[in-house]
Amino acid sequence: MASVCRVGSTVGRSLAKYRNPILLSLRRQSSVSYAQSLAGAPETRLTALDNGLRVASEETGHATCTVGLWIGAGSRYESEKNNGAGFFLEHMAFKGTKKHPQTALEQEVESMGAHLSAYTSREHTAYYMKTLAKDLPKAVELLSEVVQHCSLNEADVEQQRAVVLRELEEVEGNLQEVCLDLLHATAFQGTPLSYSVLGPSSNARTLSRQDLVEYLGSHYKAPRMVLSAAGGVNHEELVSLAKTHFSGLSFEYEGDAIPVLSPCRFTGSEIRMRDDAMPLAHVAIAVEGARVGSPDIVPLMVANSIIGSYDIKSGGGKNMSSRLAAMAAEENFCESFQAFHSSYSDTGLMGMYFVTDMHHIEDMMHWSQNAWMNMCTTVTDSDVARGKKSLKASLVAQLNGTTPICDDIGRHVLNYGRRVPLAEWDARINAVTPKMVRDVCSKYIYDKCPAVAAVGPVEQLPDYNRTRASMYWLRTLKGKGGVFGQVLPPRVDIQVATMWSFPVWLCLVLLLPWCAQCQRGGSAGASPDQGMQTDTLAVDIVNRSGMLIGLFPPEFHPVLRQGRAPPRPASQLPKRAQQGSRFALSLDVPTSILSVLIDLAKNQDMRTKAAANAELMARIG
Repeated sequence: MASVCRVGSTVGRSLAKYRNPILLSLRRQSSVSYAQSLAGAPETRLTALDNGLRVASEETGHATCTVGLWIGAGSRYESEKNNGAGFFLEHMAFKGTKKHPQTALEQEVESMGAHLSAYTSREHTAYYMKTLAKDLPKAVELLSEVVQHCSLNEADVEQQRAVVLRELEEVEGNLQEVCLDLLHATAFQGTPLSYSVLGPSSNARTLSRQDLVEYLGSHYKAPRMVLSAAGGVNHEELVSLAKTHFSGLSFEYEGDAIPVLSPCRFTGSEIRMRDDAMPLAHVAIAVEGARVGSPDIVPLMVANSIIGSYDIKSGGGKNMSSRLAAMAAEENFCESFQAFHSSYSDTGLMGMYFVTDMHHIEDMMHWSQNAWMNMCTTVTDSDVARGKKSLKASLVAQLNGTTPICDDIGRHVLNYGRRVPLAEWDARINAVTPKMVRDVCSKYIYDKCPAVAAVGPVEQLPDYNRTRASMYWLRTLKGKGGVFGQVLPPRVDIQVATMWSFPVWLCLVLLLPWCAQCQRGGSAGASPDQGMQTDTLAVDIVNRSGMLIGLFPPEFHPVLRQGRAPPRPASQLPKRAQQGSRFALSLDVPTSILSVLIDLAKNQDMRTKAAANAELMARIG
């Protein structure tokens, strides 16, 4: 893509110089298609050194470049005892090396006009420098010093301990980070993925120099590193620099004790940090998503693009293409929301995060889950087409400089063993169909236990059982067992039981006036025995006519026969029924026709849900 831009700028300068009207008209009429721009993107070259270090670069011809080391290490590789060691080590990296003390290191970077930075995530750590292309050799040298020969003296460790503690306090004010850390803590509880990147403050106070040295020796190995560069770089020159400065990097482990990631387990659960003094509630809900190399990741990305995002500070309002965003803007449901998907080496986390006031938490939770159900059942061709265009635009827009491109190369080589080009992403996105979105979303979302994290005034947050019940839809469909609501997998072609449901609803409509008359009679002071006899007569008439017996299979006949049970003595009636309460009819369950039907629905729902879940699991495989 950058090469296309360079050619375009060169042609533009030539046309502007000669000012030929014909050439200028051709310039105005010429255009490059999206597919052509992707095909013209620079190639990413990859080379592996003898010690296992991989060198990857993309030459774009810019006057600047970004070069860095991406390492397969993060908070997931830590234990409960040393959680936060990677983040602590990130702070220690710029406090000087054995060759360059802190002052000398800072002067070297400043003299180059460069920017030296680092970050740590759950599975990756990166040290990178953005500088002029002509200063690439010096940048690689400084990076090798920072990573291999970091000065870990006790004085610097104690000084950075106070800095890390202050940063932990600052992060507590970033409620989005707090909420998403809590989400990981509850979703992957009992596994290393539950650890936060920063670690607890107790560890920041107790981590020693020896802990940092052991972490370096265990994880900073050549096969787990990628030297990545983008911009005005030459790949052969970069490989030569890597051999010069990184050939001595160790690739062996003491006692062949190679660190192996323990499998992570997703747990549907909930965690709340209620604070009514806070003005807004921060809520995140997620299900287990796809791992990095899964073929399902692209349909899930399209689904998230369809759901979209919203911020009250941005424009669009009710005219936004996302239905959830338009509803949130029109009804003022939230301040902001975003759909996210975090992928890891063997699992993932797909969910939604929103910020709202305490009065709209339940509404926003309901419509967020409703958007998920729509992805599983009713997503349309137009929805998918819009989502694919939005996803393509975001993938291209995020690579808007040498630093994002360098980061993309480093992470891809660690995750996939190669750089996945934009043309391949485009082809995979084009292959997504509405059926594929529905199938994949049903696999990961439909009737799955979610993980929920909430911070702030979250009193109105629905109970977890209600949240779990909203992960599927109840439908009145015709099946083997009757006509009541059945939990069925999406897109199962079963006809609606119109012929069977009509007599049931007719019975209810005919009996409602009778029940209301019985209630009025009870509240007017009629004796309990009279009310029970009246109700029993109603049930008996319907049962003897064979109407209900004919509607339901034989296993429900004993339940129906309960309706013909003789009335209980007054001494055995509930206290409120003896007092002539208007609830007497509903309290005496065996003699209430409405309660009999409700019992039937509950029994039927339990059987059909179990059968439907078994069928869904069989279809998923």
